[in-house]
Amino acid sequence: MKINNIILGIGFACTTTFAQIALPSLSPSAKLSQQIGVAYANIEYSRPSVRGRKIFGELVKYGEAWRTGANESTKISFTDTVMIAGTKIAPATYALYTIPKADSWTVVLSKNATAYAWDQKEADDAVRIVVKPELATPMIETLSLSFANLTKTSADLVLAWENTSLKFTISTDADKKIMADIDKKINSFDNYWAASNYYFDNNKDMKKALEWAKMASAIYPQYWNLQFLAKVQSKMGDCAGANETAKKAIEMATIAKNENSVKENQKIIAECPVVAAPSKKKK
Repeated sequence: MKINNIILGIGFACTTTFAQIALPSLSPSAKLSQQIGVAYANIEYSRPSVRGRKIFGELVKYGEAWRTGANESTKISFTDTVMIAGTKIAPATYALYTIPKADSWTVVLSKNATAYAWDQKEADDAVRIVVKPELATPMIETLSLSFANLTKTSADLVLAWENTSLKFTISTDADKKIMADIDKKINSFDNYWAASNYYFDNNKDMKKALEWAKMASAIYPQYWNLQFLAKVQSKMGDCAGANETAKKAIEMATIAKNENSVKENQKIIAECPVVAAPSKKKK
């Protein structure tokens, strides 16, 4: 009995001694993801705060490689090929590190995603660019990586901390991929609808956009579908067809009690009036 008590006591003491207390991190980890074209950019990094210190030029020394965060190296990954400063970046995970200077920063994506910044070699570079920093006001207490200036095919990755901010553009050749995808998959309502919308929004072959819009509307004749078909017809100058289609859409939207759709179709009719043919005078 005494031996058992001793063993239990030792076990309790070990558990008590080695149990770890959960504490908040001074540089908490963060993740962000952004769709760019048809690709996704994913970032994992740790976010240190200023906490009264002088950051650039002192804590983060000029001219030395920095992991662009705290703890482990910052990671950035892409699900599809992207472009940075004219360089194609294959879908993979990279270490994102920087070399700050007072008037310029070097930004590097390294294929060696597990190495720390000071262990990186230029031979492992996927891309290396020079970016001009800007003054950040008001002061940014906690390091921030974010995406801004989003378009259908590009986004700026923005770094901001203390009184410094900088950005560089990540872009994709989404159009080429989408066009190939359309050619391969144009065989269902969803794809007729998506392809027609893409062609319409990007001013591509409007005859194909019209053809696919008609096919989508025939398969699934709903007011919102007919409304889009009317927009295509109007853009092509077929006001008679646009008016007829819009009127059908109005009837269906009225039954569905969708006032916005009714107004949009009325707008299509108003902006594409049917001009009556001149009457022939009798001699």
